Amino acid sequence: MKTAHSPFQNTSVEVTLPEMTSLPTPSDSGLPRRYGDFPSFPAALDYAAQGSSGFNIYSGKGVLLETLPYSALREQAIETGKRLLSLGLKPGDRVAIVAESDGDFARIFFGCQYAGLVSAPLPLPVAFGGREGYVGTLRGMIEGAAASAVVIASIISSWTDEITAGLDLKFAGTPSELLETPITVETLPAIGPDDLSYLQFSSGSTRFPMGIAVTQRSGMANAHAIALNGLKVRETGDRCVSWLPLYHDMGLVGFFLTPMTCQLSVDMLPTREFARRPHVWLDLISRNRGTISYSPSFGYELCARRATSIELDLSSWRIAGIGGDMIRYHILEDFAQRFAASGFDSRAFTASYGMAEATLAISFAPLGSGIRTDTIDLRALETRGEAIPSNDPARALRTFVICGEVLPEHELEVRDAQGRVLQDRQVGTIFVRGPSLMQGYFRRPQETARALDSDGWLNTGDLGYMLDGQVVVTGRAKDLIIINGRNIWPQDLEWSAETEISTLRSRDVAVFSVDEDEGEKIVALVQCRASSPEARETLKTETASLFRRQHGVDVSIILVPPHTLPQTSSGKLTRARAKAMLLSGAFQPLETSSVPVV
Repeated sequence: MKTAHSPFQNTSVEVTLPEMTSLPTPSDSGLPRRYGDFPSFPAALDYAAQGSSGFNIYSGKGVLLETLPYSALREQAIETGKRLLSLGLKPGDRVAIVAESDGDFARIFFGCQYAGLVSAPLPLPVAFGGREGYVGTLRGMIEGAAASAVVIASIISSWTDEITAGLDLKFAGTPSELLETPITVETLPAIGPDDLSYLQFSSGSTRFPMGIAVTQRSGMANAHAIALNGLKVRETGDRCVSWLPLYHDMGLVGFFLTPMTCQLSVDMLPTREFARRPHVWLDLISRNRGTISYSPSFGYELCARRATSIELDLSSWRIAGIGGDMIRYHILEDFAQRFAASGFDSRAFTASYGMAEATLAISFAPLGSGIRTDTIDLRALETRGEAIPSNDPARALRTFVICGEVLPEHELEVRDAQGRVLQDRQVGTIFVRGPSLMQGYFRRPQETARALDSDGWLNTGDLGYMLDGQVVVTGRAKDLIIINGRNIWPQDLEWSAETEISTLRSRDVAVFSVDEDEGEKIVALVQCRASSPEARETLKTETASLFRRQHGVDVSIILVPPHTLPQTSSGKLTRARAKAMLLSGAFQPLETSSVPVV
């Protein structure tokens, strides 16, 4: 075996050059399946390392760059943990890692786990509206974590000084620089279940980022519940494929930590390449016989919309999970129709609900049943807070996706403003309790106290209702618009425009309210690709008319250029940041008049 020029060249661990890697790790590890029943992530990796499964790192073109069996990862992570402690770091210190989907992230993340250090994955500059905004966000996260070391992905290594200027750090550099650190510490600490494992920054963190503190115990509890009860991982034959970012809980927990804790192989694509070549994701599922893969709705939309000449066989895909955002069922219908001829079975769609404050998963819909929906009277929802079933085409209707039962050993309640538990079809705030919940927001006791009560219940900030033991999520409480006694969900207006107006795409519209002297006003920022003033004016008129006709509200339409609406690190539209940008004058509205502006 030829050894690459790598940080491990002076150790006993061999790293195969990417161009010499030919085969991914097998789907079956050869070990008796264990479902995350370990006291810590290092203990889980110790067991997984006895088998033959592991991570497989692919390029955006689907070329296998690195095969990383868990056996090799364990050795390399232990070496990395010793290097980290040799920098002068102490157990409990935080190590911020700009999370590229590659083997270096895996080595450093698990190196932290073995060393008793607290990993803090940070986003790549995918959705932050330019370098300045990204650097500011990253510095806020580093300071929020009180990090003692920062590892900057090689792709943005030239930004290191700008990102870390003035910070008191024991290390700031690239993975290769970190992994060349001489080892002077040979002993690793014992890792207990109540030790902090990592900090997860919520995807919408902006001005005041808060790290969600996840212990080894709570992380393992969620991984166990996901594998055993949610995904029902099989004894043999299952394989994961993912393009999800490792700085987001669905990517980190769902397709990095959980598969390792139940000895599954994972085929990983770089998130930053997915939007350019979304069908590579499907190609990996097809050629490696992937069985479990997740995406927010927009990932399915990209695949359904883009043409491809790749021949696909998606018949192995038994769990096509949906999460990370409100689920748009019509997008899933389009995907299923487009890829039915490629063997995709719509019954593989699996709705779920979760959030980083619960480590990841809270509920799963039953496997093999596809997407189940509930169509209700929209006006009853808006005026009375009741989800009354209706199929009357003469009435305004709203269809929600049913997100399944809460995980075993966890509890879920829907409560009104006075804290009373509501009956089925009554809309209120969703509360959850169970072993997967965060320890709290790192060094944010007041915010923690507002989210977690003394009985261990987490206020999710989500609104929803119960239906025959399953939860239906209707939106975020902070996004709710209240006009003349009506509770208006902004996504209803956004989805109407993006569905009914042919020139609009998913995530082209952001709706929110602003306070004015005469009262609250609804605003819609609409991304416009048209260049002529006439076409732009038509889009404004058509959108305003649609909102008035379908929803009975007057909305101020502001056209903005493409790619200007802000997104979270996981690719979700962020209305709060869009509103802040509008109020600060960050948008340049597009002209709809042919008269030159003087």
